[in-house]
Amino acid sequence: MDEFESIREEVQNCRKCTLCETRHNVVFGEGNRHAPIMCIGEGPGYYEDMRGRPFVGKSGELLDKIFAACGFSRQTHIFIGNIVKCRPPENRDPKPEEREACIPYLYRQIELINPKIIILLGATALKGLIDPNARITQLRGQWLDWKGKLVMPTYHPSALLRNPGLKRDAWNDFKKVIDKYREIVDPSHYCKYH
Repeated sequence: MDEFESIREEVQNCRKCTLCETRHNVVFGEGNRHAPIMCIGEGPGYYEDMRGRPFVGKSGELLDKIFAACGFSRQTHIFIGNIVKCRPPENRDPKPEEREACIPYLYRQIELINPKIIILLGATALKGLIDPNARITQLRGQWLDWKGKLVMPTYHPSALLRNPGLKRDAWNDFKKVIDKYREIVDPSHYCKYH
């Protein structure tokens, strides 16, 4: 068993915080294990918990539309993970102790996948990876550095569903990702919208 599968098995059996008591399925993440782009959300919601896959509800449908508009796919360009791998009850924000228990798994995923670009989807992902006091409204759309990796914070798709007025800003953030992807990964990357 390789290290990636070893982490997956460890996560499946994790009991480091109380989220293990209420979860239906662990959501390890999915996509290309050698993806040039890694997207990080906050944690699984109801549908993700039921299916054991990240971003499969309404937010996931919107995210897949955004990926398609960028010329990206989960299978080829992206690996999707979360700050926590188990659903917090009632979709509340993960508690600090839950994030702390789970984030080492994410660090190991990032290390093994070794993406060129990390996209942080929403405030919880931004606070979890960059700075607990960071504000998504202030930092979205700006390139940040995390351990030598390029990081683009943007709004979580659920925020775009609640407030469609944010979609233009989010699309501008993703256009920056497309430009950076062309610059550092594939100059011939095709996207019909940009």
